[in-house]
Amino acid sequence: MKLNELMPSVPRKARKRVGRGESSGLGKTAGKGSNGQKSRAGGGVKPYFEGGQMPIYRRVPKRGFSNALFKKEYAIITLDLLNRFEDGAEVTPEILFETGLVRKMMDGIKVLGNGTLDKKLTVKAHKVSASARAAIEAKGGLIEIIEVKTFANVAKNNK
Repeated sequence: MKLNELMPSVPRKARKRVGRGESSGLGKTAGKGSNGQKSRAGGGVKPYFEGGQMPIYRRVPKRGFSNALFKKEYAIITLDLLNRFEDGAEVTPEILFETGLVRKMMDGIKVLGNGTLDKKLTVKAHKVSASARAAIEAKGGLIEIIEVKTFANVAKNNK
């Protein structure tokens, strides 16, 4: 088989050429009927438009609460990744960013206890899981939690 002999398993449908004269069968109005909003260029209604009647998304009562705007997302680091550093090194968010272990800082760094740690390290992070804390301290390392400013802390300091 050669490249010029390749054929698609399902042949492609011929494209409709609309607005190319009356004899084509799709001339004049190009299959869009006579007049109205849907016949115009760029015309048409949104999928949720209900012809002027009060739409369902406005008729149904709104319930609940979403905290999505204030959600915190942390860049995750595992213990396996921390083995790249020398014994006794200090691991900070800036160093993690420079080495490429963290691509985006997000709202902070969280250390998870996946994998094993072979070295004694001083880890500075915003959050640390219990298993990661136990593994780092078992090797004689230190953990320093970086304080994250929250609305509650700011309000408390302003009183």
